[in-house]
Amino acid sequence: MLYWAVVFLVIAIIAGVLGFGGIAGAAAGFAKILFFIFLVLLVVSLVVNALRGKGPKV
Repeated sequence: MLYWAVVFLVIAIIAGVLGFGGIAGAAAGFAKILFFIFLVLLVVSLVVNALRGKGPKV
């Protein structure tokens, strides 16, 4: 999924440079959605690992 976040970021940057507001807005919207999905997955992962009693692997 990180691949898709990077893809949408690149699309948003290119659209912003070219001045296509609609495309840039849509790509930024997708990037926001993916950001919040990754944030939720991070929190869930941290909670599950904390409940299992495992610390982060360094």
